[in-house]
Amino acid sequence: MHIDIQDNGAFGSALVHLGPGEEFVSEAGAMFRASDNVDIDVTTRSRSSGGIMSGIKRMIAGENFFFSRYSVVDDRDAEVGLAPNLQGQVKLIECDGKASWVCAGGSYLGSGVDLNIDTQFQGLRGVLSGESLSFLNVEGVGPLLVNAFGTITELEVQGGLTIDTGHVVAFEDTLEYSVGKAGGSWVSSFLTSEGIVLHFSGYGRVYVQSHNPDEFGSTLGPMLPERNS
Repeated sequence: MHIDIQDNGAFGSALVHLGPGEEFVSEAGAMFRASDNVDIDVTTRSRSSGGIMSGIKRMIAGENFFFSRYSVVDDRDAEVGLAPNLQGQVKLIECDGKASWVCAGGSYLGSGVDLNIDTQFQGLRGVLSGESLSFLNVEGVGPLLVNAFGTITELEVQGGLTIDTGHVVAFEDTLEYSVGKAGGSWVSSFLTSEGIVLHFSGYGRVYVQSHNPDEFGSTLGPMLPERNS
C-alpha cells in the first residue's frame, strides 16, 4: 500500500493505492472514486473492536457515525480516491507506534486497518474550549490521513506552545495540554475575539490549520438568504 497526496492548492485529496488482499478505512462519504475491483463496506468499527457505541462516541467527537471500509476483491491492484468536505490540505502521517496521535473533531479522513481508533473524552476541558467534547485517539502502526480547513503546518513543540482551539488538527499524545484564555483576562480574550486556547507542554509534534471553520461559518451565515419554511 502507498498513498499519494494530491495537493491542488486549497483542494487537497489523497489517492490510496491498494494491492491484492489489502484494505483501508475512511470517514464515511470521503470516497470520490474507486477501482471496479474494490468492495466498499459500511461499518462502525475501525478494527475488530467497537460497534454501535464506538459510532456514537465518534459522533459526539464531531466525526461520522460510520466508517467506509475498502477491500480489494481480486488479484489486481486498486485505487481509492478520498477528499474532505471542506477546502484544505490533506496530510499523511506515518504512525510508528511510538506515540499515539490525537485528532481534533472533523480532522480525521482515513487510516490503515491496523490502526485502532477510539474516542478520548475531554470532560470539562471540552466544554470550556468551545470545541467538540472529545478527540479521536489513533494508535498503532500504519498510515493516517488528516485534513484541514486551509493549509496545514507542522510545529515541533519543545517546552510550550499556545494554539487557538479552532486551529488544532492533530498532535502526538506525548504532549500535555490545558485549556486557557488567550489574553490577560477572560474579558480581554473575548473582546479581542481570541477566546479560548490550548496550552501545550512537553515535546512532540502538532499540526495546525490556517483557517477556523467555525469562524468561517459564523461570518458566512448572516450573508446567506433566509430559508423558506
